[in-house]
Amino acid sequence: MTARPLIYYPDPRLTVAAAPVLAFDEALRMLATDLRDTLDAAAAAGLAAPHIGVAQRVVVLRPEPGTPASLYVNPEIAWASPERVAGPEGSVSMPGVSEPVERAASVRVRYRDLDGSEREESAEGFRAACLQHEIDQLDGVFWIERLSRLRRERARRRYARRETPQR
Repeated sequence: MTARPLIYYPDPRLTVAAAPVLAFDEALRMLATDLRDTLDAAAAAGLAAPHIGVAQRVVVLRPEPGTPASLYVNPEIAWASPERVAGPEGSVSMPGVSEPVERAASVRVRYRDLDGSEREESAEGFRAACLQHEIDQLDGVFWIERLSRLRRERARRRYARRETPQR
């Protein structure tokens, strides 16, 4: 398939909750391939379908370069540890801007694979943060909404000052 164009903040599609995937068919497989290709082209750790303007609950993740990408259909957090950690986050839809975001240190995620089979995965550290970040995106929560008002406004100003021809 091919890498698809990214959509950029403040596009309102980034704040709309994505619909669950109901059909595990060829169209889903094509979307998954396009998401992987787009992830590679963007050199990102994770990508949700809303980043390419598709309002479906599909995420592709590769937090460690050189490893195979993981695909999550209809992912949800089944459990999150009470322990919290802060780490730098940003978005392919808001390039060049990052801020520390506090997340659960470890999570258990329930999801479906491309065939519709239910799966579960536990993650910690950076992978856990990536999963939480992308699931937030599926829920219509853009990452800067996890920041204090002051840090959110500072991130918006930094982004507005950037010259990004993609926007």
